[in-house]
Amino acid sequence: MGTVLKRSFSSSAGRAAIKHVTVIGGGLMGSGIAQIAAQTGHDVTMVDMSEDILAKSKAYIEQSLSRVARKKYKDDPEAGENFMQETTRRLSTNTDTRDAVQNTDLVIEAIIENIDIKQKLFSGLDNAAPQHTIFASNTSSLPIKDLAKSTSRADRFGGLHFFNPVPVIKLLEVIRLPETSDATFQSLVDFGQAVGKTTVEAKDTPGFIVNRLLVPYIMEAVRLLERGDASARDIDVAMKLGAGYSMGPIELVDYVGLDTLKFVIDGESRWNESMPDNPLFNPSPMLNKLVSEGKLGLKTGEGFEIRMK
Repeated sequence: MGTVLKRSFSSSAGRAAIKHVTVIGGGLMGSGIAQIAAQTGHDVTMVDMSEDILAKSKAYIEQSLSRVARKKYKDDPEAGENFMQETTRRLSTNTDTRDAVQNTDLVIEAIIENIDIKQKLFSGLDNAAPQHTIFASNTSSLPIKDLAKSTSRADRFGGLHFFNPVPVIKLLEVIRLPETSDATFQSLVDFGQAVGKTTVEAKDTPGFIVNRLLVPYIMEAVRLLERGDASARDIDVAMKLGAGYSMGPIELVDYVGLDTLKFVIDGESRWNESMPDNPLFNPSPMLNKLVSEGKLGLKTGEGFEIRMK
């Protein structure tokens, strides 16, 4: 452990040099984070519950890397092949979370949005990871402070909110707690920039920056539809042509999932409970009805806009 500490704090001003990253969760977000970390020179361990899940995750990453290589090295196929081989060489998998964090500099959690499961995970990792290891969550809506309190390293805890698809979207929200040390925060920013992202700083408030603005916007569009003030098509066309958005709000919630929107409003995130005086976060009867009927958007074949066509 002493060797790891010496190596990891070799950068200026005591800042941790992040060389090895452990990504917990092999879904789309976790796979994307693992890919961009590996392709930018970091050694990466991706963790999930079974070898079968991890095999599928690696296959997804290899397909994504192939697309990157064809685009980046279109005039030099050999260089593209070397890029893929070098990236995959830096990527390993593990089904044992405690073993996977024994010598890591950064743990990024990208599992199900369930606060109890996340807290249990971080509590167990806290006892297994080296003292210098920074913990970060990719949660989009749960309070980082509620995750950090399950560990003894709030000063080495923060949020790294990537956006899907991770290899494509350039933005990364870096979230700091009041307890997050300056060295930890700067290490997270440095890591974000090293993997090719444009970073923005956010405090640990509901939705951080993007979702705090995006969710009320979508909910207002749902209420327009709910009241019969405009059709789903007209709402989407108006925002795409009038505001320059690439996707309309109703189209977007069908894409993201109606259940995901409901989860943010009144699921474990409980935005409506935490901000009861803000009408922007009031539940929507129409949204609740569609979710109860299993009409969740594109993933089920029925949703707001699909239903209205």
